[in-house]
Amino acid sequence: MMRKNTICLWFDGDALDAANFYARTFPDSAVGAVHRAPGDFPSGRQGDVLTVEFTVMGLPCLGLNGGPAFRHSEAFSFQVATDDQAETDRLWHAIVDHGGQPSACGWCKDRWGLSWQITPRALVDAINDPDPAAAKRAFEAMMTMGRIDIAAIEAARRG
Repeated sequence: MMRKNTICLWFDGDALDAANFYARTFPDSAVGAVHRAPGDFPSGRQGDVLTVEFTVMGLPCLGLNGGPAFRHSEAFSFQVATDDQAETDRLWHAIVDHGGQPSACGWCKDRWGLSWQITPRALVDAINDPDPAAAKRAFEAMMTMGRIDIAAIEAARRG
C-alpha cells in the first residue's frame, strides 16, 4: 500500500547505493523494496533499478533513478538533531569523508548532492537563549563554523 506522504528523491542511477549508505549511517533507517523498470525508460533499461523504498531516521523516502536531468540543491535538506559532540562528529564525518563536502553552520552535502544539517541540540538551545546577548554570541560563533563545535558554542553562549 502506498503511503499518504513520502519524500521522493531523484538520483542518477544510484538510488540503491544512496539508500544503503543512509541505512548504514543513520539510526532508524532501512532499505525496503527495490523496484525494477518493467520497460526501457529515458535513463535506463528494462530490469534496471527504477525506485527504492527506504527510510531515513523514520522518514519514508523513495529514491527514483530518473537520470541526470535534475540535481539536488540546498533548497532541500535533512536536518539531524544530535545529542552530543560524538554523534555530531560521527554523522558529519560519515557524510563528508565518504565523498561529501563540508559547508557552513553545520551543513554538509553527501556524494549524491543531498544536503544535511547536522545540528546539535545544544546549538538550538544556545541560539534560542532567552538572553539576547547570549543567543547572539552563540549565533556569531556558529557562523564561523563548518562542523559545529558544541564546546565553542557553549563558551560563546557564556561569554
